[in-house]
Amino acid sequence: MEIKHSHVVLDACCVMNFCASGYLIEIVKSIPAQVVVTEVVRERELLTFQRLMDEDSGDVNQFEAAIEKGILSIVDFNSDQEEETFVNYVFELGDDGESATCAIAVHREWAIATDDKKAISFFQREAPHLQILSTLEIVKNWSETGNLSSAILQSALTGIRTRGRYMPHRNHPLLRWWEDMMR
Repeated sequence: MEIKHSHVVLDACCVMNFCASGYLIEIVKSIPAQVVVTEVVRERELLTFQRLMDEDSGDVNQFEAAIEKGILSIVDFNSDQEEETFVNYVFELGDDGESATCAIAVHREWAIATDDKKAISFFQREAPHLQILSTLEIVKNWSETGNLSSAILQSALTGIRTRGRYMPHRNHPLLRWWEDMMR
């Protein structure tokens, strides 16, 4: 997987999926760029993890550990222009996390990782020159660069499917790979 930008901004859905896999730190480390999450997503994700996964604090711990170890950095708005773009994007997208992710990526010329179809379509219109990655692209890269056993990969993908409640859409370019790995 080639990343054409210095940074990748992870949207909330990708963070959730990587945590659900049980391998957030390993997956993020496999990304060949600096990986960041917006402060808006961080606040939202911590609340979501605490609400959805009260019985298992492992997801929150993975997320916090990745931040503490500097594997995942938190970024916030640097300018009035970024904040203004964020507000405009909230109007378009209706979601704070995706809007913050897109606004920062657009202004800083960074790649974005999201699985949200509406956000992908919007981002392609707003910044067609910026790279968009998906959960599956990143997990596939992790599996290939880490030379994972099929058992570990299947465990991660099962976690993403069940705990992350993720299924690739029928036109996803890696749907066939997903189906093959889930067998």
